[in-house]
Amino acid sequence: MIDIGIKTIGFFIAVFSFSVLINSPRKYLLWAGIAGAASGFIYIICVETGWNPVIASFWSALAAGLISHIFARILKAPVTMFLIGGILPTVPGNGIYQIMNSMLQNDRVMTGYYLTQTIEIAGAIALAIFLMDTLFKVIRRGDWKQDSLCYTRQDGGKEEKR
Repeated sequence: MIDIGIKTIGFFIAVFSFSVLINSPRKYLLWAGIAGAASGFIYIICVETGWNPVIASFWSALAAGLISHIFARILKAPVTMFLIGGILPTVPGNGIYQIMNSMLQNDRVMTGYYLTQTIEIAGAIALAIFLMDTLFKVIRRGDWKQDSLCYTRQDGGKEEKR
């Protein structure tokens, strides 16, 4: 259990540092780190309980999407501010490395295996983000909508910033 806690702290530090690297606004760095830590925690729990890495990536990205949408609405910021960091622990970087390593060793069987698994994980991440985005568009409350910078409300053609 301590190992999972240390890995979760590591995910937080990695996502926080990545957010600094890509010049995210300072007021969102902590929140992006929390989104990444939560996503990484779910991924670790799924893998530790014996789930397939593709399924674990799906649930992790689904959680990242949910947390990102919640943070975006609370902090009135774009969803991508938290989503990019949130899916970072799920991205199949090791799979891409293994593909290249297997190709250099001329091992076609393992190259095909890692290529298939990496594409499946990427597809699972994309599907989870799409599902969560669609869910939030379907159940948004009232006539509120989010544009790229803030929430707006349409009142008889009059737009009111909130």
